[in-house]
Amino acid sequence: MNKILLLSIFVVSISLSSFTTAHKFYVSVTQVDYNKEEQSLQIISRIFLDDIENLLKERYDTLTNLDEGEESSGVDKNLAAYLNQKLQFVVNGEEVSFTFLGKEYEDDLIICYLEIENITSLETIEITNQILTDLFEEQQNIVHVKKGNQRKSVILEKEKGLGVLKFSK
Repeated sequence: MNKILLLSIFVVSISLSSFTTAHKFYVSVTQVDYNKEEQSLQIISRIFLDDIENLLKERYDTLTNLDEGEESSGVDKNLAAYLNQKLQFVVNGEEVSFTFLGKEYEDDLIICYLEIENITSLETIEITNQILTDLFEEQQNIVHVKKGNQRKSVILEKEKGLGVLKFSK
């Protein structure tokens, strides 16, 4: 009797577990550091590799491959174009543009390196980050900004893609 009961419980639990799915998180993290000596904003953006690969395939080239050893040609160009559309900065009331310096792969992430030059001071920064929100409704883009000992953060989403952070002098 106990064997039949245990077997029944096992079969029911396996059947029920097939109806539950693991929730996938859609998130990117962007770190912006103000370097006073170099008068620049140094930006590192971490994005899940499979998500950005799917987006680049859909948007630019269905054959896009981001496997480190087999990367498709044109990935840097397409990635830079996409980031320029979805990531914007206004520093001290002035719109500024960044330079895409490159990328590297780390486990299941792509790490993008960007820089904004000629930033003599940082009092306010407006950040628009809509990375992957056109592909995933649940996408959240976390942005950390550091100026000296001050660190501020904002979470941006599809409906709230703009954040404003103010720093003391």
